[in-house]
Amino acid sequence: LASLALRAAQGPDPSAPAAAPRRWRLPVAYGGDFGADLDSVAAACGLTADEVVHLHAGTEFTAYLLGFMPGFAFMGQLPPALQLPRRTEPRVRVPAGSVATANRLSVIYPWESPGGWHLLGRCPVPQFDASAAAPTLLAPGDLVRFEPVSVPRLAEIEAALRSGDLRAQDFRDLHP
Repeated sequence: LASLALRAAQGPDPSAPAAAPRRWRLPVAYGGDFGADLDSVAAACGLTADEVVHLHAGTEFTAYLLGFMPGFAFMGQLPPALQLPRRTEPRVRVPAGSVATANRLSVIYPWESPGGWHLLGRCPVPQFDASAAAPTLLAPGDLVRFEPVSVPRLAEIEAALRSGDLRAQDFRDLHP
């Protein structure tokens, strides 16, 4: 038992091969009621809303770290054309599932909370489940791509997640 505790205290074996990153393809309904800032981000960046969606969804993000609240993954690297500072006036309430950007990062809010990021859309896939063996969906090093979906498709995905026909793990992209 003492040797097991000593090995745990020493951390991972640096000679062990690194695990391949997990890849995720997460659906997002961009704009409308879910992306209150999509048009203002587009205007500030000199782009159309469709171009913002294309750039955001066309980026493979790396989950750098989890922080702020359980399941809140800070992901980068946002394309330079979309980089804006945080909002000057944070919102008191940002809905759970909101996909947002600020500076060089993108996030998915796992819970309703205050926030000063630019809201682009909504992802229905839960980012935190306290009852799961691994409560956070994303982990540092994971790779994430966002897939634009329509509002009706978002509602279908939400219903399938609620009924158990879909699980958060089903959004793992097993094809690199």
